[in-house]
Amino acid sequence: MIRTQISVDEATYEKAKQIARRRGISLAELCRRSLEEIIAREPATKPWMVYAGIFDGNPEDSATVDSVVYDREKP
Repeated sequence: MIRTQISVDEATYEKAKQIARRRGISLAELCRRSLEEIIAREPATKPWMVYAGIFDGNPEDSATVDSVVYDREKP
């Protein structure tokens, strides 16, 4: 784990400490979770990956795709 230091205004610090206390975690853990949440919302480095897994299909569908992409007959 890498240790880092940030600066925040006093009001932000106090609010963050209260939230961390209510959740039963440290301020550092609250910061880590917050960063992870923000990072998870960012678009993937491969934009097409946003669509991965959202379409339903059957295993047989890949044979159809292969036949089109690779100009092959279906098995």
